[in-house]
Amino acid sequence: MTVWLRRAGAVSALAVLVACSNIGSDVSPEELENYSAEEIFQRGEFELERNRAEDAAFYFGEIERLYPYSQWAKRALIMQAFSYHREGNYPSSRAAAQRYIDFYPTDEDAAYAQYLLALSYYDQIDEIGRDQGLTFQALQALRVVIERYPDSEYARSSILKFDLAFDHLAAKEMEIGRYYLRRDHFAASINRFRVVVEDFQTTSHTPEALHRLVEAYLSLGLTDEAQSAGAILGHNFQSTEWYAESHALLTGQGLSMQSTGDNWLASIYRQVVRGEWL
Repeated sequence: MTVWLRRAGAVSALAVLVACSNIGSDVSPEELENYSAEEIFQRGEFELERNRAEDAAFYFGEIERLYPYSQWAKRALIMQAFSYHREGNYPSSRAAAQRYIDFYPTDEDAAYAQYLLALSYYDQIDEIGRDQGLTFQALQALRVVIERYPDSEYARSSILKFDLAFDHLAAKEMEIGRYYLRRDHFAASINRFRVVVEDFQTTSHTPEALHRLVEAYLSLGLTDEAQSAGAILGHNFQSTEWYAESHALLTGQGLSMQSTGDNWLASIYRQVVRGEWL
């Protein structure tokens, strides 16, 4: 983060005094025309220091309006995006960050603007039970940070948040799959757990997804598929509680945790465990 962004969290006493003495709290937009861009910027910083992010965003926005081609306008735009995000006004933060990226794509703060844009989606990710459209948008925006600015200070944080958002989507699939499984809609539940195993295999939900597949396939009498799911579970996740539960289920019916038959799970076992890709 550049010096201008760091100043948002540590405004100097001198800047605060200048801002307070030059621009009153009840100044109108018309009266702001009598002040310099620097003075208005300082007032915005002062409002941030007072935890009045919405007011800060207003002042930073006025710089863009009154001094659109100045260096202060560029600095104010990224600070406006920051202020809106702090206030929790994510759509406005996203809009300001996108304008910064559009106007100054090669600037040193472009990476931070893209990161703020991603955060404006990520920080809105709702509970697992709700629509996950924002999660997909967060993933897309975080991927841009990771791929476009791999050497920036925001890349590592974006990778961590990407993994968490990815895990969040897997959790959504698991929730729906469990819902169907509890109601004996086995085929529908299998479709959801299959998505986790095939598309979200790096998340923390894969062991349970395999166990739920064992449960669902046994309920349908499809023992080959159940044993193949158990085989993958036993090879990759033997230390988990889900392995123990699947082992008890399968052995309780005289079955073993080994891949058998010609099914999608057996194919995964051959490819991933045995390395037979052809």
